[in-house]
Amino acid sequence: MKRIWLLLPLLGLLAACSNTPKTIVEGPLTVRPPKQVANTGQNGAIYQANNSRLNLFEDRIARNMGDTLTISIEEKLDAKNKAETKTSTSNTFTSTTPSITGPYIPGVIENLAKIGVSGASSSAFNGKGESNNSNSFTGTISVTVVDVLNNGNLVVAGEKQIALNQETTFVRFSGVVDPRDIKIGNTVSSTKVADARIEQRGDGQVDASQAMGWLAKFFLSFLPF
Repeated sequence: MKRIWLLLPLLGLLAACSNTPKTIVEGPLTVRPPKQVANTGQNGAIYQANNSRLNLFEDRIARNMGDTLTISIEEKLDAKNKAETKTSTSNTFTSTTPSITGPYIPGVIENLAKIGVSGASSSAFNGKGESNNSNSFTGTISVTVVDVLNNGNLVVAGEKQIALNQETTFVRFSGVVDPRDIKIGNTVSSTKVADARIEQRGDGQVDASQAMGWLAKFFLSFLPF
């Protein structure tokens, strides 16, 4: 019986591993539009005063909280960095015996003639470094206007989940959209979105196989090698 109680914390950790993966997207992913106050203005044959979504003189694009907007993800990033350094130095030193004048001393002059000093030193350094990074992300996702800023910009966020054969893929998006960048068809390119946060994550056996186990992480946390 005691062994069962010892296994309960371990089962809790294993169950926590199946939760939705962490996200870099900030704020809520959707919001409900606020309730509209009934307008008692005069209605015409076509125009209805209490329906603010019907406007004969404006395009049907996202403007208010709760409106939807289609984001066309068109992200492509290429970064390259290359550095090369070369240095070289060379030194040579030579010294010969100076001429000596004076009385002749047998053996001394002969030994001095054999004395000579020479030296050479050289050093060289060659360093190279290169790094390349390329990322590409394309697709579409519909998001919801979660807030309208004082200058009219729209704070949008959204999520798309696709489940296939016990594998779930999450696509999340958030950012700030200028209504002037919205194209016909209520779409906007992700390259026009400020503070964009785009991510695609998975939750399932395929995703779990790419992650290090918790026991391996425990030992690597204090091993010095």
